[in-house]
Amino acid sequence: MELYYANNRIYAQDENDKVLAEITFPDIDDSTVDINHTFADPSLRGQGIADRLVRAAAESLDRTHKQAVVSCPYAQHWFEKHPEFRHILK
Repeated sequence: MELYYANNRIYAQDENDKVLAEITFPDIDDSTVDINHTFADPSLRGQGIADRLVRAAAESLDRTHKQAVVSCPYAQHWFEKHPEFRHILK
């Protein structure tokens, strides 16, 4: 499944442009975002798409030298399991 990158959002959609999965991380300030929402359509559950979304967001933030607060419960759990990305947490 292809991921698309937009301003503070990474998502996947079907051929009809229906959003099937997304993660959002709006800016708090110039150097910090809030990872506040991760969604995967029930048809995709168990396929690792939420994991791919959080990883893509973490990699994007790392490349742009931004930090994150995490209010999304799924993303909080993901960061607990991936200490290699904890340096982006504020």
